[in-house]
Amino acid sequence: MKFIIPALLIAILPGNMICEAQTIQNKMENNNPLLCNPETGICEIPAISTDTVDSNVIKSIRKPVKVIYYTDPICSSCWGIEPQLRKLKLEYGNSIEIEYRMGGLLPDWSYNSGGISKPSDVAHHWDEVSIYYDMPIDGDVWLEDPLNSSYPPSIAFKAAQVQDDEKAILFLREIRELVFLQKKNITKWEHLEAAAKKVGLNVQQFKKDYEGKAKEHFNDDLKLGKELGVRGFPTMFFTDTTGKQEFVYGSKPYTAFENAILKLAPTTTKNEYSKNWETLFAKYHSLTAKEFSELSGTQRSESERLLNELTTNGKLEKLNSKNGAIWKLNN
Repeated sequence: MKFIIPALLIAILPGNMICEAQTIQNKMENNNPLLCNPETGICEIPAISTDTVDSNVIKSIRKPVKVIYYTDPICSSCWGIEPQLRKLKLEYGNSIEIEYRMGGLLPDWSYNSGGISKPSDVAHHWDEVSIYYDMPIDGDVWLEDPLNSSYPPSIAFKAAQVQDDEKAILFLREIRELVFLQKKNITKWEHLEAAAKKVGLNVQQFKKDYEGKAKEHFNDDLKLGKELGVRGFPTMFFTDTTGKQEFVYGSKPYTAFENAILKLAPTTTKNEYSKNWETLFAKYHSLTAKEFSELSGTQRSESERLLNELTTNGKLEKLNSKNGAIWKLNN
């Protein structure tokens, strides 16, 4: 199976933390791949040729379309596509299976490129990209308790995946809310442990796998990512049962992901799901205003009004951050 990667890709690490928030002027004046166009979510770098990937690497497809999703716990663009991804699962969950892979966005800070050489350089960019994606992100974590790498939370996700794929996805969401909204340094065990416990993982087993086999699984993800030519996040490879492929790079509108599925499986039909708030919060236990708007089909301004009204009536709990809020069921 061969993956051919076009010249336009997402930024090489760690640019994906930075790229979305750079100004258009900066992009025009400096074509460093760390400086990305926030309107496209793509940075222009040289084309990458890849070797043929052993078909055994791609697990057998049980549904019409298989998606390999390369992401990272601290990837702000990946947080930005949560509304689209959640809707995709609701409408096409019966036709697609998504395999989450970790890409290793930030190994450490032993570099200096494009004016980005230390954690504090990231803070303002996260605040900017929060506005652009209309998803709450508080960049102050890089000033108050900065992360030295994205590897520990990536390995933690692989440890969660060893136990249960669905709980692993819940775990990933939990640690993203911790870092993006609550300014928690998710490289620290205390936060990883709390997230694992919250989503129902066996914490003792989680710790054992985190310190053991999860590291091997993470290295396998990095190896496959190199073979596939992954250079930034989010990157999604859509494959049908015959090996035909479609690709979606970076933060794109919902239709880009939907069209990739329909090109591979044109007879696939959407699942009609209930759009009332109770059903949506039963499926996804936390929602931003942008996510609720995307999933319920309401106007963005109206979605926030409805969520605030439900909060006033005691149905939901609103958790505020510097650059936006998230709502959860009031227990």
